[in-house]
Amino acid sequence: MQDQSSQFEVADPPTDGITNITFSPTDSRLLLASSWDTTVRLYNVEENRLQTQVKHVGGILDTCFGNDNNTAYHGGLEKKVTKLDLETSAEQELGKHDLPVRCVRWSSETNNLYTGSWDKTLRVWDERSTEAVQKHDLPQKVFSMDISNNRLVVAMANRQIFVYDIRNMTEPWQTCETTLRYMLKSIRCMPNGEGYACSSIEGRVALEFFDMSPEQQARKYAFKSHRQTINDTEVVYPVNALAFHPIYGTFASGGSDGVVSVWDGVNRKRIRQFPRYPDEIASLAFSHDGKKLAIASSYTFDEGERDHQPDAIFIKTLDENECKPRTPNNNLGNGTAYV
Repeated sequence: MQDQSSQFEVADPPTDGITNITFSPTDSRLLLASSWDTTVRLYNVEENRLQTQVKHVGGILDTCFGNDNNTAYHGGLEKKVTKLDLETSAEQELGKHDLPVRCVRWSSETNNLYTGSWDKTLRVWDERSTEAVQKHDLPQKVFSMDISNNRLVVAMANRQIFVYDIRNMTEPWQTCETTLRYMLKSIRCMPNGEGYACSSIEGRVALEFFDMSPEQQARKYAFKSHRQTINDTEVVYPVNALAFHPIYGTFASGGSDGVVSVWDGVNRKRIRQFPRYPDEIASLAFSHDGKKLAIASSYTFDEGERDHQPDAIFIKTLDENECKPRTPNNNLGNGTAYV
């Protein structure tokens, strides 16, 4: 059982697959959630209250905050890229992709919105314009995206990753094929700007670094996670979600096994593994101060139609030792191995 004193379940959760949860960049009380139930929801987690809910026609695949706590953006099956006023619930359509919008990310560096789609394009939006200000063709459809400072990372089908410098997007700054051997699920930038973590459907996580010098490239590695032995057979689960701690640079992973683990990527150690949640972990988010972790327990339909637990969002208040890096003498613990 989870320690109920440090964790609670959010009231009025989405009623179908949760696609993303994200805290405000400046206010740890505010949490956005998008869902296949066609809603974007804003919660005040301090009061455990659903503050705003806006319903649409099609499932929402991603959402993010904009340049303040009253602005959000979202995209999904309707192919639209939409700005949402979280105070009035008024919406402004910025434009459309040709296929569903999988990822939306706001940059405070450029005051632009970046969207990735299943139509194999990356588009840049300025809300003062009636269409995308940039459109970049990609080799594959977008599965996951993240942005940190001036770096935008894009994870695509066929295990391809593009890295852009958002100050000059004429061409990708770096392109590579991940060392992971199976389909990518999530990609997240390190808070210190040195690189990123990515995860796959085959129970592995890789840490990659932007600096291509031999010394820095020697730091990259991948490891097994989110596996268990059932009747003498190793069962491997997709790693659906990653999130970096904004202060310590450690990171959390969530899998279809319903487990959340916290890792020290520098010292290659598992710091903590929390007791299993009711269903698969679909999304994770740390608050900007690193004191809270939001956990979306929500079936991702990776096994098709089956009975599953109700969708839920948990807010966990973190003890410092649950995320703080440990001493560098031990390898990743509890049976976790290198690849």
